[in-house]
Amino acid sequence: MLDVARLGSRYGRIPALAGVDLRVGEGELVALVGGNGAGKTTLLRVLSGVQPASAGSVRFDGDDVTRASPRARVKMGIVQVPEGRQVFAPMSVEDNLRLGAFTRPASDLGAALARVFDLFPVLRTKRRDAAGTLSGGQQQMLAIGRALMAKPRLLLLDEPGMGLAPRLCAEIFAVIRALKDAATTILLVDQNARAALAIADRAYVLETGRVTLAGPAGDLLDNPRVREAYLGL
Repeated sequence: MLDVARLGSRYGRIPALAGVDLRVGEGELVALVGGNGAGKTTLLRVLSGVQPASAGSVRFDGDDVTRASPRARVKMGIVQVPEGRQVFAPMSVEDNLRLGAFTRPASDLGAALARVFDLFPVLRTKRRDAAGTLSGGQQQMLAIGRALMAKPRLLLLDEPGMGLAPRLCAEIFAVIRALKDAATTILLVDQNARAALAIADRAYVLETGRVTLAGPAGDLLDNPRVREAYLGL
């Protein structure tokens, strides 16, 4: 579904990505592992069109989308849950969710909301509350729900467990696993490499803007280099 070839991106003169090759097949959950500053968030931003590519190509379902606008990519089905959640704090939970469906016909909204509320019952309870009053875990649920409202074909998850207590992080990862089991295609970035690799089909290790390791997630979990650098073992 996603084919990234020799992808580069810069912040001014500073290279953030250098020749990244990556593929995600339909229905796969692929994890992207790396330390702070490795380029993981930049890669997701380039895939969603927020950050421009300086080299290489991004193909989605066979089409070259390297220069496509973020709006066009959302319409194609590439949807990102950003790092830090970035909900619209003064707006209600339901209005935040409705904003996620801005490319879909109004007739789809009822079924889309029902799906999100079934997945996250607490959001139904708090649908009239301001998003800024939610806890961190509830805001993460809202950010994922907002992305699901766009009916993604490829879901980009950037640090969904960031800043959450272990119990809430486990709940979020259980939802991600459920989305995978429902055949949602996912590219997952998370500092919790163990949790990400445990639910992924395949994984890539990104270091200073380059892919240095790739393979089945289980193999990377057992890789001595990965275990020492990212799992603390």
